[in-house]
Amino acid sequence: MKMGQKEEGGLRTGEKGISKWPRVSKFVLSACAAVVAEMVTFPLDLTKTRLQIQGEVAAGQAAGGGGGGRGGGQLPYRGMMHTALGIVREEGPFKLWQGVTPALYRHIVYSGVRMVTYEQLRESVLGRSADNSFSLWKAVLGGMLAGALGQFMASPTDLVKVQMQMEGRRRLEGKPPRVRGVYHALVKTVSEGGVRGLWAGWVPNVQRAALVNMGDLTTYDTVKHFLLRNSSLQDNAVCHSLASTCSGLVAATMGTPADVIKTRIMNQPRDMMGRGLLYRSSTDCLLQAVRGEGFLSLYKGFLPTWMRMAPWSLTFWLTFEQTRKALGVGSF
Repeated sequence: MKMGQKEEGGLRTGEKGISKWPRVSKFVLSACAAVVAEMVTFPLDLTKTRLQIQGEVAAGQAAGGGGGGRGGGQLPYRGMMHTALGIVREEGPFKLWQGVTPALYRHIVYSGVRMVTYEQLRESVLGRSADNSFSLWKAVLGGMLAGALGQFMASPTDLVKVQMQMEGRRRLEGKPPRVRGVYHALVKTVSEGGVRGLWAGWVPNVQRAALVNMGDLTTYDTVKHFLLRNSSLQDNAVCHSLASTCSGLVAATMGTPADVIKTRIMNQPRDMMGRGLLYRSSTDCLLQAVRGEGFLSLYKGFLPTWMRMAPWSLTFWLTFEQTRKALGVGSF
């Protein structure tokens, strides 16, 4: 109970010292921590996206008679390091941050909404147990709901981010650019598919976010408080680092298949009505990927996904926790 009382006291102090609207303060803190983490790890996200998309490019070249067999679908990149070096060599080092602007917009919305929603669910809606613990099933449910809501709100910026990330590769393939910036991408999407087009691929988006947050938020919250209750660790950077390491691994394992499907659906060309020309649904995309490239294609890009999620999770949680502590909002 002492720990619970200490946390509650911290919250009251933070609420008085920062803002009359504690949820707004927590939203801003979450968004700022996410921006820091995104800037540090964005090159790994770009690498991951390129690896996931190139399977489609190779398959399309083979189907179009580009040499026949496996040779017609030769993959330009093999492995995360080769992909990153290829981007730097062929497009320049700053292209590793291509699409970072909509990515930052996305995380301001996504991370802000998911963190505030989860904390609200934990403290008020679902509620803690009598011993101040948060049951695992409640943490799973809260993490999935928070992630799904946050991603639904941020889907338009996610769509723009993926489109901008692939522009460098399209130029190297001799294809005309599809978008010239964030504003142009938004206008083009609305003109082709209406406002609904901004939520193209929202179903796999939300599915992925629910799985990732079940791995991230649920694992971090559960592991952190397990360590505090059952070890000599204090609520400090060491505890936060251990919990975030676990959350990054679980999130990558849970989210990679949905991430592959989400990226392919969002990157496919669309007709005038905004309907996809390659996949009818996330299930259709899943079946085509497994039939055409094998089950392991669902984990294409797992290593860069995990190697991005691990430092992203570490950077985010350390920044988030230390900022909350410094401003008197109390530990998460």
